[in-house]
Amino acid sequence: MENLFPIIQNGVHNDPKKERYQRKPFIEANSLEVSLSHLQNGCIIPVFSKDNERTISHQEFIDITMIACSEALGGLMVEHPEIRVSHQIKGRTPNAIHKPVPELLESEKTIYYERMAFIARVPSIIETIGGNPITLTIGGVRSYNTENLYQKKSPEKFKVFIGFQNLVCCNLCVSSDGFIEEMKASNMEELFKKIYSFVESFQAEKQLVMMRQFSQYCLTDHQFAQFIGRCKLYQALPKMQKKLIPELSFNDSQFNTVVNDYYHDESFCKNELGDINLWKLYNLFTQANKSSYIDTFLQRNLNAIEITQGLVEALSSPVSKYDWFLS
Repeated sequence: MENLFPIIQNGVHNDPKKERYQRKPFIEANSLEVSLSHLQNGCIIPVFSKDNERTISHQEFIDITMIACSEALGGLMVEHPEIRVSHQIKGRTPNAIHKPVPELLESEKTIYYERMAFIARVPSIIETIGGNPITLTIGGVRSYNTENLYQKKSPEKFKVFIGFQNLVCCNLCVSSDGFIEEMKASNMEELFKKIYSFVESFQAEKQLVMMRQFSQYCLTDHQFAQFIGRCKLYQALPKMQKKLIPELSFNDSQFNTVVNDYYHDESFCKNELGDINLWKLYNLFTQANKSSYIDTFLQRNLNAIEITQGLVEALSSPVSKYDWFLS
């Protein structure tokens, strides 16, 4: 089982130098971009302390996801992954146990990353919405802090998604049908089977139809101001009242980013009349979401599409649970 899924750093991927669009990070806050080879060769693998059973490593999770995606899509090529990490855990080798920190050699230091997120594009599946090219994208998040590493080995938790990436801004577009918040697996074979089944069942056209609909609806300058005002009120609402309103998981600084980009973003700002269509508003939210930490990034990305769908409902239906945001 150890060699069932070989490392594919030189396998199914494109040459990043051949990308047609300028690549921007898909997430920025408190994270660092690393290579697959760094995870393979520069990081140790945590274990469950009571039985010394190793965890599924970050690089194995990435490899399994990419292979499962390629096979589920009939052998389509998957590009080289973009990997972001945070919360570095440092250690040292036994021979350096008594050395002062300034005297430690690089070979005597050990590290691994508690949290990791990655994406990989499927470049042959590309569509256009609102004049923006979007491509099918697979990815996932792994957080060791959700595992009890002080006990015996147990099923490990992973977050997996398949959706689209806007190539203009590299914002991710994730829907509820394309996101599993907690996928549990005890070994790599089980993880592969679950990811394969998940990717195979994903209905890409359903998400595309939904997102194309966003371009057909607009908020006026007044409605946008009303919406943002309600969003800022949301966190201060009494608990009982908040339960009656759809969830909003973005924070105040992210709403400030949305407002700033409403006026100044080159691709998604308002028009000369102050109107903004919901496709652009959706991208303002996914852009602001790049400031989220790895462990909340996917949930907020999903919330962005839920809120935008809710605005469509509020604008097109006489009665909607999202009316509060525009009233």
